[in-house]
Amino acid sequence: MIPLRRFTARALPIDDLDRVLLLHGFDPARPDELFWFTIGGAVEGGETLQEAAARELFEEAGIRAPASAFTGPHGSGTVEFCFDRYAIVQDQTFFAVRVGRAEVSFDHMEQIEKDTTIGHRWWSAEELEATGEVVFPADMAAILRTITSGGAPA
Repeated sequence: MIPLRRFTARALPIDDLDRVLLLHGFDPARPDELFWFTIGGAVEGGETLQEAAARELFEEAGIRAPASAFTGPHGSGTVEFCFDRYAIVQDQTFFAVRVGRAEVSFDHMEQIEKDTTIGHRWWSAEELEATGEVVFPADMAAILRTITSGGAPA
């Protein structure tokens, strides 16, 4: 495995029904293990975390929002996981943005993202709490409830 350290911004687009957009995909090394995950990726150059969240939201979901529209952080932490040939240590920070009834497009994804992302879904907190499917982060329902109830960012 190739070690990789990443500093990432995670975008939590929230629609007008208080649902969060998650992507559905898999690790190419384990294609039978599907999971839901947040939009986001590594900070590039001199970007702020909010600028990275805005760029990633467009690249991964085709939704444009200015960095200034993102609220948060609504959680942060360090996670370790494997993806393809990489052993990743990732510092991640979550930011929310209201997007109304946005249309989702995978047109601007990198090829590896297109190859490993099979769909998307808008999830309510109740649906997240009730699902038996794998969702990252595991506490996504609680994060969404805090955001949509007007709770203070973490």
